Amino acid sequence: MKKLPVYVTGDRPTGKLHLGHLVGSLRKRVEMQNSGKYDCYVFIADMQALTDNAKNPEKIRKNVLEVALDYLSVGVDPKKSTIFLQSQVPQLCELTFIYLNLVTVSRLERNPTVKNEIKEKGFKTNIPAGFLVYPVSQAADTTAFLANYIPTGEDQLPVTEQGREIVRTFNSIYGDVLVEAEGVLADSDKCYRLPGIDGKGKMSKSLGNAIYLSDDTETVRKKVFDMYTDPEHITVDMPGHVKGNIVFTYLDAFATPESFKKFLPNDNYTCLDDMKKHYEKGGLGDVKIKKFLFDIIEDILQPIREKRRYYEQNIDEVIQILKDGSEQARIVASQTVKKVRKAMGIEYFEDDALIEYYKNKFHENGE
Repeated sequence: MKKLPVYVTGDRPTGKLHLGHLVGSLRKRVEMQNSGKYDCYVFIADMQALTDNAKNPEKIRKNVLEVALDYLSVGVDPKKSTIFLQSQVPQLCELTFIYLNLVTVSRLERNPTVKNEIKEKGFKTNIPAGFLVYPVSQAADTTAFLANYIPTGEDQLPVTEQGREIVRTFNSIYGDVLVEAEGVLADSDKCYRLPGIDGKGKMSKSLGNAIYLSDDTETVRKKVFDMYTDPEHITVDMPGHVKGNIVFTYLDAFATPESFKKFLPNDNYTCLDDMKKHYEKGGLGDVKIKKFLFDIIEDILQPIREKRRYYEQNIDEVIQILKDGSEQARIVASQTVKKVRKAMGIEYFEDDALIEYYKNKFHENGE
């Protein structure tokens, strides 16, 4: 049977997942999973999350199951994907340690993703070593399963590229053992970096400017209607600006031609461009576009909520899914580690040639 290409991806359990995760990566994961064309691994990166939360481990402990619930509720299927906990696969730590010898501190410090996150978190010169080597850890996460693809957000592409560098370095020294993984983005560039509902930066758990996949209807309604639009669009009749208008940014990511048929059947819009032109001309109010966005988001979140409620009532099932997935991940990762160790020549007890060399050496010396 022909081996399927592998995809590996994951999220840090520092909070519940949000719409940015959905459009940036989750949808793509589920699409690839359901295609039946890939061997899928989806993990919860609890060890990586501890790199900047080591003094607050309870935050990670309490969010591990939240992320698992989000995975299951959006359609990550344990029958089609291996869902596992990073901390339960010790082989990942071994690979990280091996790869650390193949990259320099200065190269890690130049990584655009790492630099940006160090700035966002205000570390300055007090950077946790584990956080700095995040790209190395991700290289371990993906190469352990010989991943071909990594469904990811645009901001993480430099991390993926650094992982590819590590693979090339390893293979050039020890032979072609590892696989270079390719980052896979959402189908539309409108979804690459969804901004926060406050219009400042990207949607982020740490910034508190997110619409979560588990938010209830009234919470979503309040967040949408509190969104920043155009401060110069004071009355409905006035021309409005689309550029920089967060509501339209979200509509770019979520609105489809079917959205207009379903929620604005009596209007003459056939696509979002029609609505934008109307807004820029004048005669379209902020309340109407926010109501439209709210209807779209609710339509997306309602089935996710329903599925989540099932798993919330069956936590033992969720735990078993994670246990089974982690066990399977360990089996696969251990096979890769064995290949890596053999290529490096550190499987000493199984190295017949090395043992024979020493036997001959000391036999000759004895003579």
